[in-house]
Amino acid sequence: MVDFSISEEERAMRSTVRTFVERELIPLESEIMRRGREGGSDVVTDDEMAELQAKAKKFDLWGLSTPEEYGGLALPAVTRSLVEMEFGRSFIWFRPGGETDNILFHCNPEQAEIYLKPAISGERKSCFAITEPGAGSDAANIRTSARRDGDDWIINGEKVFITGGNSSDFIICIAVTDSDKGTKGGFTAFLVDREMGYTTSPIETMGSACPATIVLDNVRVPGSNVLGEVGQGWELAMSWIGKGRYLIPSRAVGGAERLLSLALQQANDRSTFGKPIGTNQAIAWMIADSDVELEAARWLVLKAAWTVDNTASGSSASRHDSAIAKLYGTNMINRVVDRVMQIHGGMGYTREMPIEQWYRDVRLWRIFEGTDEMQRLIISRDLLRGYTKIGGQLA
Repeated sequence: MVDFSISEEERAMRSTVRTFVERELIPLESEIMRRGREGGSDVVTDDEMAELQAKAKKFDLWGLSTPEEYGGLALPAVTRSLVEMEFGRSFIWFRPGGETDNILFHCNPEQAEIYLKPAISGERKSCFAITEPGAGSDAANIRTSARRDGDDWIINGEKVFITGGNSSDFIICIAVTDSDKGTKGGFTAFLVDREMGYTTSPIETMGSACPATIVLDNVRVPGSNVLGEVGQGWELAMSWIGKGRYLIPSRAVGGAERLLSLALQQANDRSTFGKPIGTNQAIAWMIADSDVELEAARWLVLKAAWTVDNTASGSSASRHDSAIAKLYGTNMINRVVDRVMQIHGGMGYTREMPIEQWYRDVRLWRIFEGTDEMQRLIISRDLLRGYTKIGGQLA
């Protein structure tokens, strides 16, 4: 018999995060929505985020994925997935402090003092820059170049849709250093300080996300700022991209749980023609379909996290299961939020409720960190080339 139970430690962590979300995040939603209605920002400010992270630290929610040698918890993937499900119960995109881009752990000792440790503590903000106007899903087609000039490198190019780019103190820039080698040794990762000369500008979106365009115009970077080795950039980039693809659908599971609870309340409380709307088959079936899809996504996500914990880093099995989880989970929440808005009718479309903000925000989840189409490509390629079997771990 397969045991689907979670450990006491996992249960305790989930309970702690749920308490934090209910006490600190959900009560803040009304203020965020009010600001949005009045033309202000519909995301938490930097000061609000810092305050929330300080409160989360008191809950021992700090450095969840950070190695213990740097003071983190180094939680396994299944626990991280359960945590992310709880954070997903609020539309506020919150991340605990003590976290940083995973590839910064490839810093050498000197770089660690300047970049890694300050990024973990929150003193400095980093972002990962690979996407370009002509190289989104086709990351291998990037054109940003870096050429040697003595002991330095001169970088030229443009990056787009960079999360955290507007407020970054430094970027991890992937650039072409040898066009003849392509992904097999032709890309290199650079640590580029804002003071070195890159510029950023915000990109307005339909949701609360505000990524950046980053322009590097003859930016001079010392050779000591190569992250890892020259030619290792593609390997590092893929490590960053695949680090937590299962976490996005984990958040989708939590969001769908909250949204479905709103639908249940509306279906029971709202009456038309003398009876609760939940007694109407059209409404009841939307609720049933949402619950079925939610539960399917939950177990796909947890299986993906389990595979990450139990296979080698970057294995075809973890890549395959994470692709399935992301494809299904992010589409699931888009279907659920649409049904929940329909159940609420006109009120669900207003900015008086959180549904419309979720509706705008979750559409992004099918695009960033790998589009639906890329997940389908990964899944089909793994099967067609024999990298994985039908049935995965049970085959």
